[in-house]
Amino acid sequence: MFLFNHKTKFNDLSITTAHELLMAKKITSVELTKFFLNRIKKLDKKLNSCLTVLLREALSQAKLADDRISKGECGELLGIPYLLKDNILVKGIKTTAASKMLANYIAPYNATIVERLKEAGAVLLGKTNLDEFAHGSSTETSAFGLTRNPWDLSRVPGGSSGGSASAVSADFCIFALGSDTGGSIRQPASFCGLSGFKPSYGRVSRFGLIAMTSSTDVIGPLTKTAEDSAIVLQTIAGFDKFDLTTKKELVPDYLKNIDKDIKGVRIGIVEEFLDLGLEPDVKKGILEALNIFKSLGAEIKKISLPYNKYSIPVYYIITPSEVSANLSRLDGLRYGFSFTYKAKGKTEENFSEIYKHNRGESFGPEVKRRIMLGTYALSSGYFDAYYKKAMAVKEKIKQEYQNIFNEVDVIITPSSAHTAFKIGEQINDNLKMYLEDIFGVGPSLAGLPAISIPAGLSQGLPFGLQIIANKFEEEKVFNLAYNFQKITNFHKQKPKF
Repeated sequence: MFLFNHKTKFNDLSITTAHELLMAKKITSVELTKFFLNRIKKLDKKLNSCLTVLLREALSQAKLADDRISKGECGELLGIPYLLKDNILVKGIKTTAASKMLANYIAPYNATIVERLKEAGAVLLGKTNLDEFAHGSSTETSAFGLTRNPWDLSRVPGGSSGGSASAVSADFCIFALGSDTGGSIRQPASFCGLSGFKPSYGRVSRFGLIAMTSSTDVIGPLTKTAEDSAIVLQTIAGFDKFDLTTKKELVPDYLKNIDKDIKGVRIGIVEEFLDLGLEPDVKKGILEALNIFKSLGAEIKKISLPYNKYSIPVYYIITPSEVSANLSRLDGLRYGFSFTYKAKGKTEENFSEIYKHNRGESFGPEVKRRIMLGTYALSSGYFDAYYKKAMAVKEKIKQEYQNIFNEVDVIITPSSAHTAFKIGEQINDNLKMYLEDIFGVGPSLAGLPAISIPAGLSQGLPFGLQIIANKFEEEKVFNLAYNFQKITNFHKQKPKF
């Protein structure tokens, strides 16, 4: 029997509002969980945002959460339903990374963030679709079918965390987790009208994340508000003995000063970014957002990041190189995909032939492309010419950002130059697809925290602005985003889905 008599609908709930209702015992976690599971069952055929739905497990976790609440526990995420990108391991559950290579892979352990969310009492509803091994910007390269954008079913949700973004936008959960290597949380958040947060590199454990680019991979939340992103980060952040790149110092209280006024905050606007082919409405929206920040007392300062123009070529040398190394462990024998030559009438014992067949059959075109590019860049005679130089320029980009943060507190850029593009429009144009990362890869190469928040609509489709801060200064990002969302309604606009 529903106890829910509040005017707010379940699909309008943020983490904060759902938490208040759960603690007041006006709703139960089981009721919430059933609502979202039913919504996924009814509507996800249109989107294909979920690859696995954990019906029995989710209801069991929800019952446990209700028991904990009845005993007086009151954690922010206790009883809150969420979805998880399918390149993050959950013990005993299939983790495919949207690839045929791992179509039957059952994770033997939980990722650290999954353990922390489990301890917090969050309820896992299932696993979301992505570009295969997170290689893409549209969620069109998944081996299990593309995902659609709930704002317009003929358009992509962005990528590679497109399944998570599409699901939150369609109200299949209250929040979701994605991974971001060069914009894979922030660009989908922009396309789907969400708050998508990339933490500093080293703030959140990568243990249990299927590696893409180990030097820039991070896990972060896709939420309805910046405040919700802060709540999720508070739970998943912190040192992990299984990931020695994580920062050992205590995690700050991200909610403590989130509502502090921003008078005197120095905002840097990168002049050259506004001339990178922005749609007129997007450029207008970014400039209007700067005026809003100015009206709140912030100081706007024009800055330049000349080395940032090298971020795309640097990223697309480093990333394929690390991809080729990380995926070398996947031969089709140890994990997931398996093939028996005998069943095909062959009896060869040549392992190179077996590997060639397994990898040829189970990897998609974009994955193969990145493996070949990376193997070439790392090969004898080319390592110094390509990878080594790319790493040197990466350090220049990183230092450039460090120097700029002596002049400003945060940087604001577009999240993407445009709104969501049509399905199939760019899938065969590799250059266009790689340029989707143009505003995302700089902060990723420098290891900086950044959020994309909704900044308006262009022809009925959402677009976002990106707020970047210095490394491990996530609270500055949340503070600025919170103040913006406090006096605007862009984050409250929803698709007619």
